[in-house]
Amino acid sequence: MEPRISMITLGVADVAHSVEFYRDGLSLPQFEFESDEVAFFNLNGTWLGLFGRASLAADASVSDKGSGFPGFALAYNVKSPQEVDSVLSEAKKAGAEITKPGQEVFWGGYSGYFTDPDGFLWEVAHNPHFWVGPKPS
Repeated sequence: MEPRISMITLGVADVAHSVEFYRDGLSLPQFEFESDEVAFFNLNGTWLGLFGRASLAADASVSDKGSGFPGFALAYNVKSPQEVDSVLSEAKKAGAEITKPGQEVFWGGYSGYFTDPDGFLWEVAHNPHFWVGPKPS
């Protein structure tokens, strides 16, 4: 297996509402695809998919029941602490809940967290020690 993640698919309660959050609120580029049941966003080398929670669970042959902390967070790395605060502000305007405002963290960087409309946890981080993901131009 090659070391990469091709797609992250989130099982969401309302695909249309989540599309509005990610496309209109966070300005992610949506892949043009006609469907009310699934949506895709280009993440510069990886894709974000939105699929109805029950449909995604059925596709994977698992139960769609579950709540609370899912045991993972998605991360978005940026160039500066100021950009962390800017992205968190953008997410809040889009309807996100800020669970942790931007702040200096124990590992020497600066980060904060928000949750999307379905409670998926996103970290926005500036890591001065190394860059995660494709280098911005």
